[in-house]
Amino acid sequence: MNSVLLDTSFLISLSDPTRANHAAAVQYYRECVQRQVPMYLSTIVISEFQVKQAINDLPLRNFVVLPFNVDHAMLCGVILRKMARDPQDDRVRVKDDFKLLAQCECELISHLISEDASTLAKYLDRACETGLATTRTVLLRDGFDAAWFENGQARLPL
Repeated sequence: MNSVLLDTSFLISLSDPTRANHAAAVQYYRECVQRQVPMYLSTIVISEFQVKQAINDLPLRNFVVLPFNVDHAMLCGVILRKMARDPQDDRVRVKDDFKLLAQCECELISHLISEDASTLAKYLDRACETGLATTRTVLLRDGFDAAWFENGQARLPL
């Protein structure tokens, strides 16, 4: 893991100790800080998070704010043209997910940490299968796994 984009569901889990994936979010956050892995925070994610909670509640000094720019928009359009969304998925929500996907690819972000397996991770995995993306998804529901920081290598038990 050389860089990571954090989505809205990650931020919600990080900031809410009552959520099921809070512990995993905290562990990933701490490990990124300790290993100095850049944690990108998209302006798209900031706008989604701000709907329910102030973004200033988070430790912003540890995040790199990533504005959505022209290059991101152009790649997003290409991806949307080449990949169809599932009819049951909300068009607006999926459109924002594709924007995050485009940001990851344009900025060469290696991983995206999310709780959203139903849309964001699903579309990112499909984009990888079709060669439109290289970013890997880390799902909080799977718990913390240090192997993500070691190119998939797990430590041997002592």
